[in-house]
Amino acid sequence: MEVQHHAAPVWRKSSYSSANGQCVEVRDDFPGVMPVRDSKVPTGPCLAFAEPSWMSFVGALKTGTFRPAG
Repeated sequence: MEVQHHAAPVWRKSSYSSANGQCVEVRDDFPGVMPVRDSKVPTGPCLAFAEPSWMSFVGALKTGTFRPAG
């Protein structure tokens, strides 16, 4: 019987993270889903978004078409 060893999940931090660590982390190893978590609380909960929705959100942030309220 072959034993498979799975590597620990790899979270990737935003390239726009601030020096004080305020940012989000995502994982790329779930086809069709983007898990997102707060980098300051790595053992806390995460949110899961459908990949097309997440990509649309990130694209809107990059182009400036998404503006947070306030």
